[in-house]
Amino acid sequence: MTDPKCFESFMRSYQNMVYTTAYRLLANHAEAQDISQEVFLKAYDRFEEIRDSPRVGGWLKTVARNMSLNHLTRHRNRWKHFSDFKREGAEDEIDFEATLADESIPFAGSDEMKERRETLDEMLEKLPRDQRLAIVLFHFEDMPYQEIARKLKVSLSKVKTDIMRGRLALRSKLQSRKGELGF
Repeated sequence: MTDPKCFESFMRSYQNMVYTTAYRLLANHAEAQDISQEVFLKAYDRFEEIRDSPRVGGWLKTVARNMSLNHLTRHRNRWKHFSDFKREGAEDEIDFEATLADESIPFAGSDEMKERRETLDEMLEKLPRDQRLAIVLFHFEDMPYQEIARKLKVSLSKVKTDIMRGRLALRSKLQSRKGELGF
C-alpha cells in the first residue's frame, strides 16, 4: 500500500514539470490540470515500482506528453483546420533548421528566467494548434520530425511547414515584445 505522505511529497516534486508538459501541448489550463491528475493517478498505481527509479521524471514527462497527444487526437475532428489537408503530390523536402536562439530575450536570474518561461508559454499559447504542437514536440520534447509526423498522423512536410511557420510567428511576436520592453 502506498504511503499517502510519501506520494504527496513525490507529486509536489514533479507537479510543475508534468503540468508544464501538458500545458505547452494543450494550451488550456483546465485540460492541462486534468491530464496532470490522470498522470499522477497512473503514477499512484505504479508508485511502488517507480518511486526509487532515477528515470521517474522522464517516465512522468512521457506519460504526460502521450496523454496530452491522445487527448488532442480524440478532439482533432472537431477542430480540423484546412492546413491539415495535404495536396496530392505536394511533398516538401526542405529541411527548416532555423532556431530562435538569436532572438532570445536577455534575462538573467531566477525571477527573470521565470518571466522568460511565462513569456514563451504565452507566445506559444497564441500560435495555431498545429504549429504549437510541432514546435513543442520538436524543441521541448526533443522528438525528431518523423516521430512528430507519426504521433500526429500527418505528413513529414506538414510537420516541417508547421515548425517553420511557428518559428516565424514566434520570432515576430518576440520582436514586437522586445519593442514593448525597450530592447
